[in-house]
Amino acid sequence: MAKKDIDWSQLGFGYIKTDKRYVSNFKDGKWDSGALTDDDTIALNECACVFQYAQTVFEGLKAYTTEDGRIVTFRIDLNGERMEESAKRLEMPEFPKDRFVDAVIQTVRANADFVPPFGSGATLYVRPFMFGSNPVIGVKPADEYQFRIFTTPVGPYFKGGVKPITVKISDFDRSAPRGTGDIKAGLNYAMSLHAIVTAHKEGFAENIYLDSATRTKIEETGGANIIFIDTDGNMVTPLSNSILPSVTRRSLMTVAEDYLGIKVIHREITFEEVKSGAFTECGLCGTAAVISPVGCINDHGNEIRFASGMDQMGPVITKLYDTLTGIQMGRIEAPKGWIFEI
Repeated sequence: MAKKDIDWSQLGFGYIKTDKRYVSNFKDGKWDSGALTDDDTIALNECACVFQYAQTVFEGLKAYTTEDGRIVTFRIDLNGERMEESAKRLEMPEFPKDRFVDAVIQTVRANADFVPPFGSGATLYVRPFMFGSNPVIGVKPADEYQFRIFTTPVGPYFKGGVKPITVKISDFDRSAPRGTGDIKAGLNYAMSLHAIVTAHKEGFAENIYLDSATRTKIEETGGANIIFIDTDGNMVTPLSNSILPSVTRRSLMTVAEDYLGIKVIHREITFEEVKSGAFTECGLCGTAAVISPVGCINDHGNEIRFASGMDQMGPVITKLYDTLTGIQMGRIEAPKGWIFEI
């Protein structure tokens, strides 16, 4: 096989059609066998449930070329488990985890020529998603569903090097208590669009959302979990039933304890603690960037600056970033079961 004629260094984070995608349909109470297809279009009735009542869930993951030339994916079983939980919450049929893993591997293998080479900084983004496909006009779950996976090559998140970002405390709420904040549903992201557009217009990279019940505790951003490093060098992560269980954040917790000997504390974090200077470093973690360092939080004009500064990623978060990306790229031995080789 030969890689596609793509200028890997110029890729952004956008959609590029690749050769194959995976499709499986749910009808009469069961999933069909599923298959790869060339067709990147979807034909749906105007009254399809996904259009009327936003019955859709999705996942996001990546495939990488390692230093020794292998194509791998990272902890996709956890993505499969999370999609099962998301589907349950929206009364959708679960696409079984083992089939999810197999479908991801099939799709990446079929698009191997689009997996960027090692050293380019680029990766193949993989998007599994599921939606209610039959017409529904009364407020109820659909009876038929489609599960799909497409891929697209994307460039490095940080072009020109990692620079800490400035984020703002949002005036909007991300998720209600006992709501859908802990699942990866399209509706969660729809409600964040106005907030992120507003933040960008004001010159900020992202929003930090406080808990909607009391607006005193740190939750997450519109698209990433948050990690802190305290003055004792511990990694501290917010605990809340409204936070999406990020695969990256959970992996960083393991890396911190098992690879770097850093104590991990998973607990509620008040905004007052952050303002008091209890934390020296802060980062947003997710599939796209692994970790985006935060240098400053703007609270309605009051700036909260971290000791790590605005020039570079802090020393502890740098170790976490380098170790996790080293595992993903094959430079560091991975824990058993983390790497799926294509």
